[in-house]
Amino acid sequence: MIRLRPHHLLCALTFVGEGYTDAFVENFRALLARIDAGEPYEIVEGPDDICAPLGAAGDAHCALERLRESDAHARTELRADPHVRDVLAAGVLDRVRIARLREAFSRGTIRAACAGCSWHELCTAVAGEDYARSILQGARA
Repeated sequence: MIRLRPHHLLCALTFVGEGYTDAFVENFRALLARIDAGEPYEIVEGPDDICAPLGAAGDAHCALERLRESDAHARTELRADPHVRDVLAAGVLDRVRIARLREAFSRGTIRAACAGCSWHELCTAVAGEDYARSILQGARA
């Protein structure tokens, strides 16, 4: 089972193969391939499988308080939107769920977690291009 923190669920929607380090990008790509193959995921608190190459202890990027705040914003908005709240339960991230998430992301109803993120402009551009460059496809339903 793939472990994802709430804000990384949003990041996965627009991931195009750019990231903090080569190891981070390679790991993210591999995790998205597993999601596309139908491997289940679960939402976790704090550092997750995407964080692995960056470390999770002490002052590591994924342990920063502002990222916990991003997770809280993502969780709150996902719970509030009846079209996507089911993604907070463990399961398979299929194409139907991804389409609903992308629709909400494009509407801006699940983007509070993105405020202040250095990737905000890129993610906005990917969403504006109807996610054509995004790597995540989702498992076939």
